[in-house]
Amino acid sequence: MSRREAMTVICSGALIPVASSFGRFPEVPQAVRTPNKDDLIFMSATALAEAIRTKRVSSEEVVRAHIERIQEVNPKINAVVQLVADNALKQAREADAALARGEIKGPLHGVPVTIKDSLDTAGVISTGGTKGRASFVPKKNATAVARILSAGAILLGKTNTPEFTFYGETDNLVYGRTNNPYNLLKTPGGSSGGAAAIIASGGSPLDLGSDTGGSIRAPSHCCGISGIKPTSGRVPRTGHIVPFAAGLSDSLTQIGPLARYVEDLILALPIIVGPDWRDPAIVGMPLGNPHNIVLKDLRIAYHTDNGITTPIPEIVGAVKRAAEELAKTGIRLEERRPTGIEQTKELNDQLWAACTDAEVRRFFQAAGTSESEISPFLRKAIDAMKQFKPMTAGEVDDLMARLDLYRSSMLSFMEGFDAILCPVNAYPALEHGLFGDWDHDPGWTYTYAYNLTGWPGVVVRGGTTNEGIPVGVQVVARPWREDVALAIALHLEKTLGGWQKPQI
Repeated sequence: MSRREAMTVICSGALIPVASSFGRFPEVPQAVRTPNKDDLIFMSATALAEAIRTKRVSSEEVVRAHIERIQEVNPKINAVVQLVADNALKQAREADAALARGEIKGPLHGVPVTIKDSLDTAGVISTGGTKGRASFVPKKNATAVARILSAGAILLGKTNTPEFTFYGETDNLVYGRTNNPYNLLKTPGGSSGGAAAIIASGGSPLDLGSDTGGSIRAPSHCCGISGIKPTSGRVPRTGHIVPFAAGLSDSLTQIGPLARYVEDLILALPIIVGPDWRDPAIVGMPLGNPHNIVLKDLRIAYHTDNGITTPIPEIVGAVKRAAEELAKTGIRLEERRPTGIEQTKELNDQLWAACTDAEVRRFFQAAGTSESEISPFLRKAIDAMKQFKPMTAGEVDDLMARLDLYRSSMLSFMEGFDAILCPVNAYPALEHGLFGDWDHDPGWTYTYAYNLTGWPGVVVRGGTTNEGIPVGVQVVARPWREDVALAIALHLEKTLGGWQKPQI
């Protein structure tokens, strides 16, 4: 395979250049030293790919270093629930042999990754956190997984998730609880909590997660890493435990990458986007290049309070610092919150009340899980919805009309702005059992809002609480403008410090 051919992978059903996400591979600096083991586990996926490609380090060395790190930290955090070490090392040796022949599979050639357990992985147990699938081994990869692996990535293992991804605490009856690497007594968030915890700890540089109400963004916030929920309709959900055809909630769930560094979101996102001719909601929209965004030309609205619940002072401070850093670039900032955002919790609650019973029963049936063996957390979520009376068909129709009016009001607000800067959640990582409970549910409205609209949102670390727990800030862009959100997040990562190593 030639260098030109190696810069192309099959993505979205067509051949498109994805090397370094956008354009050519980065140039190799002269006289760069060979990374040591500690370097390897905390390098970005982008840097690892370049180091492997230029033969400064072998894929086998990289994969082995990450396996050893997982074995070191996982007994404390329980983030990786299936480790496929032998197969990963075998694939790493094959990747090195291919490179010796001048063959490059794609932009992630030889780079280890983990995958959230809600996404199917061929030949590897994929439970979705539910007992009915405790020994389920898929025959096919989820679409997004297949695309990441086709780009040269090597699967290390699966990361923990709450049952069916339906809770803010990463705990289930199959694998148990995942802990936050910055404080083991606290949650890493959910539902991509296993992914965020192992990435923050250096056990994986990149993971694929899912987000229905904040499940990529909240764990990124709790664990001080970066994550992106793409625009609704950008990435196929084929092979996810919450699939397409989910009924009233269908538009809420998106698949996206999590990583320590924003540059890795920029690397991974183009690989997984585009129609797979299975998920009927996916649109083949062009994906812009974040490096082409001129920050000073942007208009940004920011707010620290959405009118539903006020965040803790450290989170308010993080958003204000982020706004100050953006103002230094010449970006035009205005302190305003979107028109109508105060309705987020009411509409989100009513939507879930309208669909939870039928939707969860479909998931039970598909997974082979009986109602007598569901987790206490899922039971709590289902019971919380029972406070709402059943809706008639006419009431459901009225709800959908009100949702469209909400989306219209939010969209009209965005006519005057390119992006919104705001909190990810009103709370940082809390003690186990609290982050997904009903009392703290209003804190999630900062992410719920953009599942309801379907807009892209990126999280980057914005600061730290007095207890040493990281907190993130959220950058939301217009639909299909992930490039804008990523460009802003990339700048904030540089100016606010980004991910910080936990003491674990």
